[in-house]
Amino acid sequence: MTMAPTAKYRTTPTPNPSPQGGGEHTARAAPSLMLTRRSLLAVSAAAMLAGTRPARAEDWPQRSVRVIVPFGPGGGADIIGRIVAQSLQEKLGQPVVIENRPGAAGTLGNEAVARAEKDGYTLGIMTAGQIIAAVMNKSLRYDTLTAFDPVSQVATAGLIIVTRPDFPADDVKQLVAAAKADPGKLSFASPGFGATQHFTGELFRQTAGIDILHVPFRTSPEAISAVLGKQVDVLFDTVSAVLGQVQAGQLKALAVTGKDRFPAVPDVPAAIESGVLPGYDVTTWYGVFGPRGMPREIIARLNKAINESLAEEAVQKRLTTAGVVVRGSTPEAFGEHMAREFARWNAVREAAGIPQQ
Repeated sequence: MTMAPTAKYRTTPTPNPSPQGGGEHTARAAPSLMLTRRSLLAVSAAAMLAGTRPARAEDWPQRSVRVIVPFGPGGGADIIGRIVAQSLQEKLGQPVVIENRPGAAGTLGNEAVARAEKDGYTLGIMTAGQIIAAVMNKSLRYDTLTAFDPVSQVATAGLIIVTRPDFPADDVKQLVAAAKADPGKLSFASPGFGATQHFTGELFRQTAGIDILHVPFRTSPEAISAVLGKQVDVLFDTVSAVLGQVQAGQLKALAVTGKDRFPAVPDVPAAIESGVLPGYDVTTWYGVFGPRGMPREIIARLNKAINESLAEEAVQKRLTTAGVVVRGSTPEAFGEHMAREFARWNAVREAAGIPQQ
């Protein structure tokens, strides 16, 4: 919260009392030279009131801004958050500090943002995974749809469907045909129950109308090993997690899950190109948000700074190297996107019969 500056008062020395009954001179001077107790209380109250007013855009920021990343260092959200923070720092003229708050699939960090002061000095990084975590969790101490003010989307990232090199299917159409020919026999892996990759596979199963078993693992390397060891048939994961194995020929890419091909693997078709997955379009994404009730002027200034940063070649290069596609937005568009994602993944959860935890 931005505190109002302490009021400064010019004091005038009080004349010495006259030896001849001198109290009268001081008493007559008091109204013009001294604050009465009532005036002092009024000024103090006004100062306190000013201290509780939201920060104004023209005054903000006057100190460092923190960006809460609800995952540990080194992950996608952390990397994207640091790129955004550095650029914002240059544009705002104040330190922008990353604070990692991992735990509970990102919901602990989200709660910290929800409970923060609404003054523009606490922001957060939102991802598709946090929306899915909210869909899965019935005991959150905040409402994902009403607790936050969206600021801007920043980027999207591709997901990919891979299998071992000797798997009979070479594309999504063949994979769906194989699953329909022998319901319940094929399986897909993901790096975590309730993860974005898991729900991407569930939506694939529902869209294709196939019966395919989900096998969750704790990490991407474990899931990759299971695919190569023929313990599971296919894996849904981020492009960045398996890019090295795909390029080395250790894994065979069947499709990317977004409606467009992904720049890092331009020769891999989008799943929707197969013609057997109508409307199938899944990407993970990143954006900036804050607690609900931030001043509109500060949100507008942040949005402008972020989108100006995303237009800079140096920032675009860093984000591309991190494995994402740059995508800015207005605050309104990002808010609508988060609401659609919540509704979509909740519907997927219900259709899959996955109970809330």
